[in-house]
Amino acid sequence: MGLTIWDIVVLVLYMLAMAWMGIYFSKKNRDTEQYFVGGRRFAGWVVGLSLVGTSISSVTFLAFPADAFKTTWLRFLPNFGLPVAVLIAVMVFLPIFRKRRMTSAYEYLEYRFGPSVRAYGAFAFILGQVFRLSIILYLVSLLLHEMSGWNLALCIVVCGVFVAFYTVVGGIDAVIWTDVIQTLVLVVGGMVCLAVIVYKLPGGLGEIFSTAMADHKLSIADMQSDGSMAPVNWNLSLTSKTGTMMLLLGVIAYLTEYCGNQNTVQRYAAARSTSEARKAMFVCAMASLPIWAFYMFIGTALYVFFKHFPTMETTEMLSGVRKPEQVLPFFIIHYLPPGVTGLVIAAAVAAAMSSLDSSINAISAVGVTDFYKRHFAKTKSERHYLQVAWGLATTAGVAMIAGALFLAQTDAKTLQDAASIITSLLGAGLFGMYALGFFTRRGDAMAVWIGIVFTVLFTAWTVIAAKKPDMLPQSLAVPFDLYYTGMIGNLILFTVGFLVGTLRPQRQQQSLDNLTVWDRSTQSDQPVITDSIF
Repeated sequence: MGLTIWDIVVLVLYMLAMAWMGIYFSKKNRDTEQYFVGGRRFAGWVVGLSLVGTSISSVTFLAFPADAFKTTWLRFLPNFGLPVAVLIAVMVFLPIFRKRRMTSAYEYLEYRFGPSVRAYGAFAFILGQVFRLSIILYLVSLLLHEMSGWNLALCIVVCGVFVAFYTVVGGIDAVIWTDVIQTLVLVVGGMVCLAVIVYKLPGGLGEIFSTAMADHKLSIADMQSDGSMAPVNWNLSLTSKTGTMMLLLGVIAYLTEYCGNQNTVQRYAAARSTSEARKAMFVCAMASLPIWAFYMFIGTALYVFFKHFPTMETTEMLSGVRKPEQVLPFFIIHYLPPGVTGLVIAAAVAAAMSSLDSSINAISAVGVTDFYKRHFAKTKSERHYLQVAWGLATTAGVAMIAGALFLAQTDAKTLQDAASIITSLLGAGLFGMYALGFFTRRGDAMAVWIGIVFTVLFTAWTVIAAKKPDMLPQSLAVPFDLYYTGMIGNLILFTVGFLVGTLRPQRQQQSLDNLTVWDRSTQSDQPVITDSIF
């Protein structure tokens, strides 16, 4: 079943609207301050909804419903780490980033540890984002291909050119405002799906809850090898996935997001004041959790729906013959009316594009701020830096499309694994690095680099154990669940960096004012005066 003319019209109108926004905001871009941080004038609620759009991605649209459809709500647990991470970020990370008026997350690493550590963090981010862009574009194009029947390469080129266009010409203004709209489109698309499910079920909304409760689909339980559900264990363990450990992993993952991810830190810088940036973070937390939970509930509702109206395809998704991530696209194509299908597909596209546009602009910001302006051209004009920013954003867009096309022509699973390995090695211990900087006065560039070496070796060991276990003797088998590799890697970098910084005589350091929690001034940043009504 393909798309009708009404579905195509809705999709085209949505894309034209996003492209128009890029053209509209391009008139404001006269320097990199405007292009990267919007003149630091945004209101908190706008930045907050933009953060939601950046964080939800296609995982919200596909993976959350798939998890709840096939299993339970266990994998929702890490998301409860977001409010905890936001509280810590508001108290620790945000004031430090704002007082220094940083544009890049990696400027902090130079202030605290020196230029080599900054360059490492920035390089790891750019490389990881290039892989991420290609994979996300490939996956959303594959989704559009499966739902529309259009040629996969055509889907990649159209989606890639479209998102690159409005991001390159519009800068951060286009990114933030399209993310706000894309967040709203995603919510509306999900509400339409749930409304159709409720309408078609004989018992409506009540039947979803009664059947789900009877089948333990709303529980926090783990699926066993025989398909049965067992209540999750809440103890502390490194050898199994427990509820407590998943919550801890969530906290660490979101702390990493809020201190070392350029996509997020750039939003701090774009807010008009620290109080507005703080508001943005709370808006993000308060909006993200309900949206994620809502899409989990859609997965539960789909389980009830297809229990009453079973199909061969959905039965195979439950049994493992097919991927459960196909359940929501299957429902959209076969059960939504014409026109409405196009709207919900637009929501799926929006979920991916809100991540793609942020990463393209962030790559450009890091490339200009951390490398070009810092090391190669320190005294050029703002017009020159803006032209370089356009060029880097365009290059990121081209690399994204080329990478996605390459994935479409090769063994995508193998390449995604390779990308995951490379980014894991380079990004290992990122939060440990920032934690050492924020929470201690110990460490310098040498201490951090020794920590990086230990962490990369540790991560490489776990990668080999996971991918090529036959290469290792039994004595080198990993004694913990590989799910915890990232958490342990952060601990290793922090510990090694702290010990080296304590034991090794350090040269005279520059001032640590406003770089650690122990050296913060009480002076707040001043709001940027603007004529914005938002």
